[in-house]
Amino acid sequence: MMEPRDPKLLRQTFDSAAERYERARRPYPPQVFEDLAELAELEVGSHVLEIGCGTGQATAPLADRGYDIIAVELGAELAAVADRKLAAHPNVEIVVATFEDWPLPSEPFDAVVSATAFHWIDPEIRVTKAAQALRPGGSLAVIETRRIPLGDEQLLADLWRCHERFDPTARPARKPEPDEPPESNAEINRSGLFDRIESRRYEWDHEYSTADYLELLLTFSNVLAMEPAQRSELLECIGELIDRQLDGRIREHTVNHLLVARASGQPRAGASL
Repeated sequence: MMEPRDPKLLRQTFDSAAERYERARRPYPPQVFEDLAELAELEVGSHVLEIGCGTGQATAPLADRGYDIIAVELGAELAAVADRKLAAHPNVEIVVATFEDWPLPSEPFDAVVSATAFHWIDPEIRVTKAAQALRPGGSLAVIETRRIPLGDEQLLADLWRCHERFDPTARPARKPEPDEPPESNAEINRSGLFDRIESRRYEWDHEYSTADYLELLLTFSNVLAMEPAQRSELLECIGELIDRQLDGRIREHTVNHLLVARASGQPRAGASL
C-alpha cells in the first residue's frame, strides 16, 4: 500500500477504475444544479470552469443547462469517459491536466465548479487559483459528498472491523450534524477572496445489492490503493456480512453539501500559485 493518505498519489487511483466509476457512482440530485444556477446566477452561455470532472457526472447536467464549459481532469481514462459521454455537447471542452499546473486562460470565468474533487487539489493554491480564474462577482461552487452505510449498531461495528482489519488508512464514516457547514467553508471564508458564502444540503438513500456495493467500494481511493490480496479479503469480509446479516441488500445514506462563494475581486497582490 502507498503511504497513508498521500493525496497526490491517492487521487491518481481513480483513473484505474474509470469505467467502474461511471457505472457505480450515483448521480447528484438534480436540485443541486437548480440551486447552483440560482446561487451563482448562471444562465445559458455562462462561462464555467470545472475542476476534476472525473467521468462527467456533474459536467453533463451543467452542459444540459447550456453553459460553455472547460473541464480539467488529471486522469486520461476518466477524461476519455467524460469526453465520450459529452460528445453531443459542443459547448464542453475536456482538458487532461492537473488544475495546479494548468495555465488559466485570459478570459475569466463566471463560475468555477468542483464536484467531490476540490479536496484533492493542493490546499496551498486551490482557493487562490479558483479566485484568480473568476471575474469579479463570479462564483466558486463546491459540491461535497459523504456516504454512511445504514444498519444497526452491530452491523456498523462489524463493517468497521472489516475496514480496520484490512485497511489501516480507513476512517469511520460520520454523518454531519444538521447545522454543520461544508468542510470547505472555513478555508474559503478565511481566504478573504469571497464576500458571500451560501450553502445548501441534500440527503438521500440508495439501496445496493452485495455485488453493486462491492463495485462501489472499488471506486474509492483507499480501496484502490490497497494491495490486491488485502483488497480481495476486505471485499470478501464486507460481502459476507451483507449476505449474512442483510440478505444481500445494503442501504447507504448520502449527504451532499453545495457551497457557493462570490468572488469579491482579484486575489491579493503577491498571492503565490
